[in-house]
Amino acid sequence: MPRFAANLSMMFNEVPFPERFAAAAKAGFAAVEFLFPYDYPVADVTRWLKEAGLNSALFNMPPGDWAAGERGLASLPGREEEFRAGVVKSLDYALSMGTPTLHAMSGLLPEGAERSRHRAVLVDNLRHAAKALAEHGLTLVIEPINRRDIPGYFLNTQAEAHAIREEIGAANLKVQMDFYHAQIVEGDLSTTLKNNFEGIGHIQVASVPDRHEPDAGEINYRHLFRLLDELGYSGWVGCEYRPRGKTEDGLVWMKEMT
Repeated sequence: MPRFAANLSMMFNEVPFPERFAAAAKAGFAAVEFLFPYDYPVADVTRWLKEAGLNSALFNMPPGDWAAGERGLASLPGREEEFRAGVVKSLDYALSMGTPTLHAMSGLLPEGAERSRHRAVLVDNLRHAAKALAEHGLTLVIEPINRRDIPGYFLNTQAEAHAIREEIGAANLKVQMDFYHAQIVEGDLSTTLKNNFEGIGHIQVASVPDRHEPDAGEINYRHLFRLLDELGYSGWVGCEYRPRGKTEDGLVWMKEMT
């Protein structure tokens, strides 16, 4: 059975963020992930992890002005220096927290913009970030995200993400496969997973269409978890879902599937 990491941006929202680490550990998780740690000093986040005895699986690089609707900088012309400063900032957190994997959000493609120009910026920025992370033995991931949840998001399909990964050719650049997004955009999850397995650096789960616990809806997670075991996946599986009710009450799915 895969190793699960609680996503503290979506789960355990019954308590403030600093208290979610202990809540996740009490619920049986060995690792956590979250969108961003930057609202808190790195020493505090590192301490919360250590006090709870948790691993840090993944978090995102700075996304630009999140409150204003920005969803990443990696593909945005003219924002290269800001992106590179974000690489440095995220590395400071990752090295302190022991986080092995960082996600660079691609950003939004403005209506009418030249896609090829944004793609070229994305490739250049990812080359830079992959090199910077490689110096510390860390993995960089990019994630295709469906446009229902984030309209205008630049990167949507596993196929395009893997094409970019192969073009760059950095050993530490991988693709994040969130089964929730992949099902909405393209489906055919088992075959897509098997065909691209060597290039996948992180997995996330949630039900479709409602993004709740992975125990109902369109996706057969029992099958996918068995397939991950058969393929020898050894990374973390991030539980990036919105609990239907109290987080702990919804965790019965983990007991039933293990």
